Amino acid sequence: MNIDWTLLLSALGLALVFEGIPYFLFAEKMPKVLLTLANQPKKHLRILGLTSIILGILVVSFARSAAN
Repeated sequence: MNIDWTLLLSALGLALVFEGIPYFLFAEKMPKVLLTLANQPKKHLRILGLTSIILGILVVSFARSAAN
């Protein structure tokens, strides 16, 4: 299996950009949001994480199929 390191690093960089946007745009509100998330039951956080993973896979799949 060949790994396309350029694509992998580009995807990682893009993920970091998207992760940083809320902190840059809403710096004063993010601590409250993080505290709210920290107080959520673990089950809800796992559901949120799984939903994010599924949506990410669907977006990548759509992008790859649209590119072909």
